Amino acid sequence: MRDNPVWSRRGFLGMGVGVLGAAGLAACGGESESPTTPQAEVPKELIDAAAAAKGTSMGVLSQKLYSAAANEALDKSINAFAGATGTKIENSLVQADAGDVVAKIHAEVEGGVARDLAFMTDSRFIAQFHGLGDLEDVTDVVKTLTAKYGEPCAEAKNFCVFDGKWYAIPYHFIGIGSFLRKDWMQDKGITPKDQYSWEELRDLCLAISDPGKRRYGWGMTVNRSGDANGMIEALINAYGGAIADNEGRKVTFDSPETVQAVTFLGDIYTNPKFKPMLPPGVASWTDTSNNENWLAGILGYTRNQFSVYADSRTKKNPVHANTHVFSDCTGPATDTPLLLGQSQGFVVFKGAKNPTLAKLLAQYLVSAPALLGVAKEAPGLVMPAWEKVWDADPFFTSGDPAFPMLRKITELSLPLSTKNGLKFPQKASAGQQAVGAAYVLTDMMQQVVQGTAAAQAVKTAHAKMVQIFTQQGLPQ
Repeated sequence: MRDNPVWSRRGFLGMGVGVLGAAGLAACGGESESPTTPQAEVPKELIDAAAAAKGTSMGVLSQKLYSAAANEALDKSINAFAGATGTKIENSLVQADAGDVVAKIHAEVEGGVARDLAFMTDSRFIAQFHGLGDLEDVTDVVKTLTAKYGEPCAEAKNFCVFDGKWYAIPYHFIGIGSFLRKDWMQDKGITPKDQYSWEELRDLCLAISDPGKRRYGWGMTVNRSGDANGMIEALINAYGGAIADNEGRKVTFDSPETVQAVTFLGDIYTNPKFKPMLPPGVASWTDTSNNENWLAGILGYTRNQFSVYADSRTKKNPVHANTHVFSDCTGPATDTPLLLGQSQGFVVFKGAKNPTLAKLLAQYLVSAPALLGVAKEAPGLVMPAWEKVWDADPFFTSGDPAFPMLRKITELSLPLSTKNGLKFPQKASAGQQAVGAAYVLTDMMQQVVQGTAAAQAVKTAHAKMVQIFTQQGLPQ
């Protein structure tokens, strides 16, 4: 054991703590070095509230941020809290794209060895943990934070609330965006726009491609990865298809709209016409690949969390100055992008040994002083989840040209609707989140790329989804 109040994330590899161990620590993006971030001061009211916990310890499980410097900045904020409150805090990390993270953490909860506090992406995990009965009600904390910081980001109100109660505390907003090389577009006389249809984007990517110059327009894979999952689902939604109905309970995937979308996407990877815009090896890319190739300057378009944008900025990569950011694409069923973003949510697990201290730490980490150091190391990827935190420091409002767009997404009036009656976000569903974790969408697209007709691949995926929903307590 170490004496430092915060055990380093790097130390997690050797700790062997709990069921998770060191599994799934590969990142979805590059790492960066950074200068030392000033230590944020802990408010006296939180120190006073934690007085009874002095001398105690607790565990935190952090979803890995795709920047070493951002992870270190988070550690410093936790370290500051631990030092100010006279407590010891173990901060371990987890890679969320491993596919089995929910099952492993659930086993820890059942075994009584789960960490007290964790933050996980709300739209991917919270409904699954809630459905398994793993989470404590944290409505009291959210009410306290709302009184202090105003409203939380819009999408969190859908993915963190069940039966009127909050089971996750919004931590930070995760920017998701689409990125184009504006210098390549300029070379072809193409003027950037704020949004495109998927068809326009496909044709633009082909137009700016030049394999002889190592310029490949389409920087997305359909291989198993979180980025591919997100892209496939976004495209299907824009065409008027969805995994489930608006209540998130009934699988509705096998529809003409879904087949149309899958046919369109499959054509990009199988039609010789589009071969010049596909980078070498794209069929076997993982979650690191589009980040790495974008930063290497060989991609014309990619869709990603803002990790890739943050990396290009913090590393002073020339790609950053040549990046055109737009929110997402439209389809036959949409006039505006359906991009909602995501947020990380703090959860307190059932059986937590130190829940009071865990809740106080969460209140500190959402604040501007604690968040600022992390945000500066991951600009666009880590942004405020609370209205008044946005206004608490000039960096959040004007630190980058992309930030106003991200704030607008956090304050959207939801739900957004398609022309055929779908509403997004749909009600949070353990079934939908489990489908994402099982990579049903990417497996479906792999079938199409290998020659299966789109209609048959969709039908097969639908059947898998029915099975998964049933396993999640949502019989069809």
